[in-house]
Amino acid sequence: MKVSMKSGAMALMLGMTALPGIAAAENVLKWGSQRDIFSLDPYSIGSTSNLAFLNHIYEGLVRYTPTFEIEPALAESWEFIEPNIWRFKLREGVTFHNGASFDADDVMASMERVSHPDSPLRGNIPTFVSATKVDDYTVDLEVQSANPLFLNDMTNIFMFDADWLRDNDAMGPTDIASDTQNYTSHNTNGTGPFVLVERIPDTRAILDVNPDWWDEAKHNLDRIEFTPITSAPTRVAALISGEIDLTDAAPIQDVRRLEATPGVRVETGSDLRTVAIGMNRQETLKDGRESPFNNADLREAINLAIDRDLINERIMSGLANATGVLVAPAIPGYDEALDTYEHDPERARQLIKDAGFEGLNFVLQCSSDESINEEQACQALISMLTQVGLEPTLDIAPRAVQSPKRSNLEADMYLLGWANEPTLDAYSMLVQVLSTQDGAAGLANYGGWSYPEIDRLTQEAATTMDRDARLALEAEALAIAKEENVMIPLWQQPMVWAMSDDIEDITIRPDNKPRHWLTVMSQD
Repeated sequence: MKVSMKSGAMALMLGMTALPGIAAAENVLKWGSQRDIFSLDPYSIGSTSNLAFLNHIYEGLVRYTPTFEIEPALAESWEFIEPNIWRFKLREGVTFHNGASFDADDVMASMERVSHPDSPLRGNIPTFVSATKVDDYTVDLEVQSANPLFLNDMTNIFMFDADWLRDNDAMGPTDIASDTQNYTSHNTNGTGPFVLVERIPDTRAILDVNPDWWDEAKHNLDRIEFTPITSAPTRVAALISGEIDLTDAAPIQDVRRLEATPGVRVETGSDLRTVAIGMNRQETLKDGRESPFNNADLREAINLAIDRDLINERIMSGLANATGVLVAPAIPGYDEALDTYEHDPERARQLIKDAGFEGLNFVLQCSSDESINEEQACQALISMLTQVGLEPTLDIAPRAVQSPKRSNLEADMYLLGWANEPTLDAYSMLVQVLSTQDGAAGLANYGGWSYPEIDRLTQEAATTMDRDARLALEAEALAIAKEENVMIPLWQQPMVWAMSDDIEDITIRPDNKPRHWLTVMSQD
């Protein structure tokens, strides 16, 4: 039986009122981020930063350990009852932040909502078919066929309270790209380790510890104060002055300065995210011209024009990993033999001349707050493409402005960063980015391309249970993408976290996701 405490005077307006009984916060983590939260609905956009923040509030049936192993979360266990049906036994005694109990009805409502045709996150579970309630604490999830990566996909599918959705007319999905909003866009009600008690967009979000969390806390935090600070110099100044304790987006040009600052320590590494160029491959561009990017020689010329090593040295402080393949070395499906690239501007210039594209004008769309040093990198790309005879111009704006244009296939050329989350397998890149747009496939195919052989290999990989065989299929598909320059890989971006000595222990993994339910503040 589901217990609801959402009516009348017992309603708790999350996002406005702190939970009672929490004393003045002692251990406060002041977290300075590069960007604000796009939405409080985790289904509204497939943004790693948005999902990472909301994972402190919401949880899935399963989750990753810090070493990326699958472990139980809101589901205690699971098993195959048919080759294409997963049976999940749900954890009993879990409550949402408003006091309502968690059960099978919540899973049913959540799966229906996230798999809705208008849900931006439906691509994260491309093989999901339906959910069936067996009893109050047992749910069957059907997939199209045997799928070795379904549990990986489910780590980012957070569970909602069905009654809360229904009572607030929020059963339908929201979408940042189309500016579709409802109650979930501005309010929260999860089961996770922290509760949202205040949010002022572009200013701050306050999370207090959830005293009724079902799991054993490994952190010692009472409160998290999240502050978006878009200016890199301001983030650095805030850290040095003690206004924030942590930034997970320290500017790479300030690494040496921060390392030399007393009371500050810096952690660097390579992100899983590969930044790549995408091109409009529809028949016509937004302005009505026939798309020139359907010409293979032009795409090859663009690839040859780019000096990845120079960008890494001059703009990324040598901390990026220049690459010729669309997935990082740590991602299963990566093939070292494909990780080659060449810089040959003379050949690029000749290809452009022979194909009749000298003086071709187009717009490169970039975001000022998405990838590391993206604006400077895009300016360098503009210069390199100009030097080989093209006439590109730069469209630079915040991601909130650029994302709808990209999602609606309006960009001539654009940058995209892809970390292969939550699957942590090349299948994510293949099914969501490189596949033809069709249902849950190709949701991040913002160029409108279609390669039937990539589609076939991706679909076969989705049902191949033997790991080695699956990875071989994925590598074959990535080889086609490389040969055809479907997208042009540039680099895996650097990852730089900087923090005060007040942080005693913190978990940093190459997916670049904060996990503050594991963070410990110093008691000194």
